[in-house]
Amino acid sequence: MASEVSLAAEKVFHLGPLPITNSLLATWAVMVILIVGAFILNKKIQKEKPGGFQNLVEMIFEGALNLMDSVTQDRQQSLKFFPFVFTLFILIILGNWFGLMPGVGTVGFHEIHEGKELFVPLLRGSAADLNFTLALAAISVVATQVIAIFTLGTWKHLKKYINFKNPILGFVGALEGISEFAKILSFSFRLFGNIFAGEVLLIVIGLIIPYLVPIPFLFLELFVGFIQAFIFSVLTLVFLKIATTASEH
Repeated sequence: MASEVSLAAEKVFHLGPLPITNSLLATWAVMVILIVGAFILNKKIQKEKPGGFQNLVEMIFEGALNLMDSVTQDRQQSLKFFPFVFTLFILIILGNWFGLMPGVGTVGFHEIHEGKELFVPLLRGSAADLNFTLALAAISVVATQVIAIFTLGTWKHLKKYINFKNPILGFVGALEGISEFAKILSFSFRLFGNIFAGEVLLIVIGLIIPYLVPIPFLFLELFVGFIQAFIFSVLTLVFLKIATTASEH
């Protein structure tokens, strides 16, 4: 039996012609947790006498808004960006932490591949799959452009990238356009590289010394999962602020 870390997410089953991977199953599980949690929280909201958990959630929201204010310098703009940016943060951090739960990556089945028996886990961390991070990065960049168009207007926004009157500004605009596509790659590979490396580290440490020693590395990965979610969401916020600011000549 061979034991190895697969760079690509493993296929668990097929839903018609669609292959379902273990990372996709983990993403669906995180989405279910978020949806159920949102419904429960919505039903338990009390305006007159909020409970301890509601106070905690409100404190987190207020802290996130204050942090966003330090970037936008505008509470109304922070409130406008908050649902999108904070949803990205919650989805990424829960996906990262879900991948560290007991059973994720360790419970699965064996299959024969090229004459070797390989272990296929049923669940795998979402961000350890490059498809997930690419999709998330594309959503972030495209949503930024769409929000900028609705905020500034189509032509006013496109003038940042297209300028036929001034060759220098036209060249700078072309570079800005290329950088928008580059953001997708930088976003996706940064998140994927850090989470996948952590997954490999935990597997290797667990195989070499399976008791007690992996615990500090587990806490380290909890911190890395938070930092990566924080960086991704803050960079999205910064790019939103830049994109929705009119060019000054």
